[in-house]
Amino acid sequence: MAEPGPVSEPSPDARRAGRPRWSDPRLAAGLAVIAVCAILGARLLARADDTVPVWVARHSLEQGQRVGPGDLVRRQVRFEDQADADRYLSADGVLPGTVTLDRAVGPGELLPRAALGGAQTGPLTEVPLSVGADAVPSTVRVGSTVDVWVTRRGTGAGPATLVFDDVRVLETPAVSSSLGPATTRQVIVGVAQDQSPALPRSLAALAAGDVLLTGRR
Repeated sequence: MAEPGPVSEPSPDARRAGRPRWSDPRLAAGLAVIAVCAILGARLLARADDTVPVWVARHSLEQGQRVGPGDLVRRQVRFEDQADADRYLSADGVLPGTVTLDRAVGPGELLPRAALGGAQTGPLTEVPLSVGADAVPSTVRVGSTVDVWVTRRGTGAGPATLVFDDVRVLETPAVSSSLGPATTRQVIVGVAQDQSPALPRSLAALAAGDVLLTGRR
């Protein structure tokens, strides 16, 4: 009698790969995270370039000082909103020809619009004055407002004459000399247009007497 052969087991049924389940909460959460990261990254890149040019003080600027391109440096700054940016002088345009300061501005400080003087319009005429060292108040410096007086020389000198009223000091070189203390110093004042017609008479008076400055505080 023949022995029975090995019995073969039936093969498992073939299964097709199932389609991904898009409704899987984990997959949806992952896609949401990727989308949020992409949006945040785009916003950060956009903000990195969201800067505006403004003027910054290159060095200390005094009250009343006339400011020019050599006193300022252009810098890109990012502000939180447009209102903050509008508080400072934009460097997009050309710096106005005549800019005076109503208050001092420190080195590296953004130039605020509120510090720009509005009373002075038009150019100033620079007038150099040779003044005795003891005829200049110690408090007078660049930006000070002074009156310029002239006293006549000689025994028959009359009362002092007011030559310039309310003029700004533009430069005050330091009183120094290698040969000893200086007896005179030069002070440059800026004469506005409304006083310019009197310049010939004022200059003649300055040449005929001694100059005296009085300051205001």
